[in-house]
Amino acid sequence: MNVVKPSVSIGLPVFNGEKYLIEAVDSILSQTYGDFELIISDNASTDKTQQICRKYAEEDNRIRYYRNKINLGGPENYNLSFKLSSGNYFKWAAYDDVLSPEYLKKCVNVLDTDPSVVLCHSKVSRIDENGRLIGNYDDRTLTKISSNKINERFSDMISPRNTCWAIHALMRSSCLRKTPLHGKYLDADRNLLAELSLLGRIYEIPEHLFFRRDHPQAYTNVYYSKIMAFQDYRKQLAWWTGKRSNAIIVLPHWKNCFEYFKSVNRVSLDLSDRLLCFREIGRWLLREGSGLLKWDLINEFELRRFKLHYGSAKLDS
Repeated sequence: MNVVKPSVSIGLPVFNGEKYLIEAVDSILSQTYGDFELIISDNASTDKTQQICRKYAEEDNRIRYYRNKINLGGPENYNLSFKLSSGNYFKWAAYDDVLSPEYLKKCVNVLDTDPSVVLCHSKVSRIDENGRLIGNYDDRTLTKISSNKINERFSDMISPRNTCWAIHALMRSSCLRKTPLHGKYLDADRNLLAELSLLGRIYEIPEHLFFRRDHPQAYTNVYYSKIMAFQDYRKQLAWWTGKRSNAIIVLPHWKNCFEYFKSVNRVSLDLSDRLLCFREIGRWLLREGSGLLKWDLINEFELRRFKLHYGSAKLDS
């Protein structure tokens, strides 16, 4: 018996997403482009996520629901949803974001007509926890992501101007398989996008078809301190690895920089393009990278001094 594979696979990794999950899934099922499968990978949720997902899976045969016995950490769950997919195109979907009904159709059209494009996304709008539109993310526009020059695309992707919303773009599965996928380290999505930019052009549809939800449980609101000047990156690593980190020292930007070099070495490039990409890493270091590497060291020093003076319990309070 021949099984017809869908053109598009959507991976929705989720952990305790009961509050926004229904709206996210409904926006996917409301797409005007219907040739897709939705793979929901539940990271051992303890709320009503399982009941919600099973109900959807019973009602729509395009939905496949998987539940992990233990929390694997964010990246591994993201990667699992891709490994379970079968479509020529793949998209990660967040449990709290919403898509315009035309999102998939317009992204598929771009990828179908232009083989040089490795991933397609749209402009991004911002909604609050109640789904009200509260703004657009148009202030950090990347200008070189569609360039035919590999080093120019790579430069945009490693820049702090890259907010990484494109991690939820529609991608060519064949290209995504050439990468290590999501790593178990901070901001690994930035490194993944940077490596994808080495494989092809990135296209942004000039319409706001993707709506990112800003709410109290969002990653940036949970893990970034609004009070202290420094960050306890070990707390963030718990999301990336699924467990509390016992690392002696955490230098996230050093890790990102190291991975940029690995990506340029890993991807098959002409020598001239490889050297130009190494040059872009050097320029990044001169512009902002060196400051970020320095900040990592200062952050570790300040964190240790705080713990020595007040104790770890005060930091966690």
